[in-house]
Amino acid sequence: MRAAAVHLFAPHSHDSAARSDAAMESSRRGMRVLALSFAVLVATALVQAVIVAYSGSVALLGDTLHNFADALTAVPLAVAFSLGRRAATRRFTYGYGKAEDLAGLAIVAVITASAVMAGYEAVQRLLAPQDVRALGWVAAAGVAGFLGNEWVARYRIRVGREIGSAALVADGLHARADGLTSLAVLLGAGGSALGFRAADPLVGLLITVAICFVLRDAARQIYHRLMDAVDPDLLDSAEQVLAATPGVRSVGSVRMRWIGHALHAEVDITVDHRVSVIEAHAVAVEAEHRLIHRVPCLRAATVHADPDGPHAADHHASLLGHRIPSPR
Repeated sequence: MRAAAVHLFAPHSHDSAARSDAAMESSRRGMRVLALSFAVLVATALVQAVIVAYSGSVALLGDTLHNFADALTAVPLAVAFSLGRRAATRRFTYGYGKAEDLAGLAIVAVITASAVMAGYEAVQRLLAPQDVRALGWVAAAGVAGFLGNEWVARYRIRVGREIGSAALVADGLHARADGLTSLAVLLGAGGSALGFRAADPLVGLLITVAICFVLRDAARQIYHRLMDAVDPDLLDSAEQVLAATPGVRSVGSVRMRWIGHALHAEVDITVDHRVSVIEAHAVAVEAEHRLIHRVPCLRAATVHADPDGPHAADHHASLLGHRIPSPR
């Protein structure tokens, strides 16, 4: 009720400038996430680097270098968010939001490289086990690496889902995989302390498998975005909103696509064929207004109003051979 009252009395707009402002705000949030998580990962890696110099742990050295590399995954995302702030042009008529999907591909590539490197190092250490000094400090560094990466993962995934950025969610999943890699250092150190030299490489192989599962989830999210997939529940929600709009006789085709972290929709509705063009347009505007407010992350909708009647009239007869069937 409070939200409804604020919406009723507070000035608001749905023109292109207002939508652009909303997209800009979500991009700013994404940039804040990247800056803060970058700082946390770099600080974590620096702490680990100090302990590497003291302990001479090769495993911890690999994890340290990995965390430095992971901090750099913020770079393609930052570039994508910066591009997303640009206004649409006559060539890029929908803007530059798709740059986030390209950044997502770069992140998937980094996760893949992480899995390959983790697996390779685990096999190498299994074939040639090495003693580790200062096991207590190494274990502490592993805990620090896990905590730093898990905090970054939770932050990126939460904000990524709130602003609808699949690339930011994928990067959060990547950070979670890196936290598991840091735990491998901890468990390996524990096994070494008990005299089991093969503990570290065996745990490393298990972590490699875990990273592969994370890779699968991240790749699926980015693939869905590249293929313009949306959650069917969003379509159901949009159809319910449209059907409840005064003046809408029936709901036809409803299509949605992600452009960066914003949803765009194209919908068909029918209105009474006896109303004026102005009245039909008012119904379409109200339908778009309701969609923007009630469908998460929706920034714009193109609403096409068809006349419902007269009986047996086909207003799209000349287009039957050109239209793509509506998804159901």
